[in-house]
Formats: sequence, C-alpha cells, structure tokens
Amino acid sequence: MTREYPTEIAGPYEAPPRETEDRDERRIEVRRYDDEFERLIDMYRAFDPEDRAQGIPPANESAIRNWLEQLLGDDDNPGINVIAWHDDEPIGHAMLIPDRHGAYELAIFVLHEYQGSGIGTELIQALLGAGREEGVERVWLTVERWNTPATALYRKVGFESTGDGGFEIEMAARLVDE
Repeated sequence: MTREYPTEIAGPYEAPPRETEDRDERRIEVRRYDDEFERLIDMYRAFDPEDRAQGIPPANESAIRNWLEQLLGDDDNPGINVIAWHDDEPIGHAMLIPDRHGAYELAIFVLHEYQGSGIGTELIQALLGAGREEGVERVWLTVERWNTPATALYRKVGFESTGDGGFEIEMAARLVDE
C-alpha cells in the first residue's frame, strides 16, 4: 500500500506529562500509559455506545479486554499510549499503533461528557509529542466522513487529507524528516 504523507513537519507538540484546564475548568492531566489496564477497562465499559466508530471500542468487557491486550501487550512491536485523567479517573485514551509499513495509525477515545472541551486536542498533541520522542516519522488515521468535529480536530493539530475512501477520509501527518 502506498500512502501519501505531507512533506511539511506537523507540530510542535509537547510530550507528556502535561496538565491543562479544559473549557469546563476541569484540571486534566495527560500522561503516558503506565500499567493502568483495569482503569482503562472501566473507562471503556462506561463508553457511550453512540460514540463508537468503525466498530471500536468494543462494547462488552470481554471484548474490551481482548482489544486492549492486543493494543498494549505486544512488547515486540509496542504502540504508544497516553491517557487523560480527571480526578484520578481516566477520561480519554489516545494511541499510536505500528503498522506493517513503518508508520503508525492514530486512534483516540474520549468519554462523552468530556468531548468538546479541548481534551481531544491535548491528548493528540501529547501523543504526537511522545511519538516524536520515540522517533515516529509518519502517522495516519481514518475518520468517518460525517464526523466533522473529529475531522476539524485532526486538521487543527496538523493532519492533512490524503485519501478518500468514500465512507471514510484518510488523513496523515509527518512528525520528523525521514
């Protein structure tokens, strides 16, 4: 598969840990994943079914566990994960998952009651900062065409449209020079 990536470097991005106040004046901490598996299970169990996209996150606990084990447990090909916390509860999770072509796919999930408050922007910027620290060069994602808030967020943080799959839009960003 040949995927086009922008020539311009996106960013800058500050790697986690970082703290911010969201639009609702809640103190939010973003930090890298550190063995908080059960806490993430709880967050995904609380995930609003209406906010699921492209079949993820899974809906039942068993499927959530299997999904997260695949994303977090591969020591040979580890992804990069950051978590947003409010009052010591995980409220968002963003990840870079390595693909077979040397690039990384981005996925992000924010609990419904925290959406639209700037947390998605913080999560993605922290994730891309962590990715840059790890030497990630290229990042891509797909987003459902109708999801204009997500598309606007991705453009805001430096992603460009690279392909049109009809139902989904593919977007990409470059973090470092090759």
